[in-house]
Amino acid sequence: MINTPEFQRLRRVRQLGTSFLTFHGAEHSRFSHSLGVYEITRKIISQFERRGYPDWPKEERLLALCAALLHDLGHGPFSHSIEEAFQMNHEDWTCRILVGDTCVNKVLREVDPDFPDRVASVIDKTYEKPIVINLVTSPLDADRMDYLLRDAYYTGVNYGTIDIDRILRMLRPYRDRVVVKESGMHAVEDYLMSRYQMYWQVYFHPVTRSSEIILRQIFRRAKSLYESAYSFEFMVEPLPALFEGKPTVSQYLRLDEALIQTAFLQWTLEPDELLSDLCGRFMHRRLYKYVEIDTIDLETIDGIRQAFLKAGLHPEYDLEIDFPTDLPYDEFHSGSPASNKQILLLDRHEQLREISEVSDIVRSISGIHRGRYHLYYPEDKVKKVRDKLPADVVSLLGQG
Repeated sequence: MINTPEFQRLRRVRQLGTSFLTFHGAEHSRFSHSLGVYEITRKIISQFERRGYPDWPKEERLLALCAALLHDLGHGPFSHSIEEAFQMNHEDWTCRILVGDTCVNKVLREVDPDFPDRVASVIDKTYEKPIVINLVTSPLDADRMDYLLRDAYYTGVNYGTIDIDRILRMLRPYRDRVVVKESGMHAVEDYLMSRYQMYWQVYFHPVTRSSEIILRQIFRRAKSLYESAYSFEFMVEPLPALFEGKPTVSQYLRLDEALIQTAFLQWTLEPDELLSDLCGRFMHRRLYKYVEIDTIDLETIDGIRQAFLKAGLHPEYDLEIDFPTDLPYDEFHSGSPASNKQILLLDRHEQLREISEVSDIVRSISGIHRGRYHLYYPEDKVKKVRDKLPADVVSLLGQG
């Protein structure tokens, strides 16, 4: 399985997208993360079986392990950024790869002809046994535990250092779900706070957001040029299929970060000034500057865009308003049916309670949306036309 071309491609897809431009150690891949998720899942299942819990269906061991190993198979280059640019979903692509004419499909079919479809049903959360889905996709799953620890290590921060051994010891299979023994609540509280900190200090870092914005602008500009029949001096398959929005599985599997960065480097020489400038910014880390503000209305945004246009800038590419938000813990309120968005605690009386009913810490962060507006723009280009911009725009952008 690991030696299939589809899985080996994950060596060429970074786990944290463009974060390597902010945290120089963040060069780890989806390949290593996938192996980590497999190992955590294996530890959980082994504990269930060693302790003889009757609610764990032993016959599902192989299925759960394969789903854990292959859950990120469909990630494209720069992960979520390319998904946003082309309205794609990596889970959909994972399922297409699993059931398509691929080497990984052939390996899975050696277990059973319908085994690829069963693995895909775990990934798309339609499998008949929720406990198997829980291991791979839930608020406290093997995927999240691995990426918090791994991302914290490679970015050099301490926020994601959770007590994973304690959490794993406290997990229990119960009524077709994975739940947490109540005495493990404090380790889970720490996990949720770590996740919260990692999002705001790493995943939503404003410099990383700047590089993601430029990446999306490159894809948008290249797609627009392609649709207008622009004659690229450099073009390589399968980028045309990507721009057309209908790559085949075999074409999609040729997409990796080496190919995309090769295209970007060549596009720095393109006659189109916008595409050339954007690619140069990404490849040479000349990112957009940002200013942080508490709130902004549509009228103000439109005014800035109009001012940019009159000054000779391209507001559709030279200005981006970003408002990152995250829910530290998203749960259904007491009385709602159990769902994959809940972390359930099992008390000594064999009763289940959603964690925010018991934990003051989790209750205090549940449902919190945190975020501030960030305005991104190319500082060097704005400085050149500073005298053509209204004073209020110059002041807002910190160019006074």
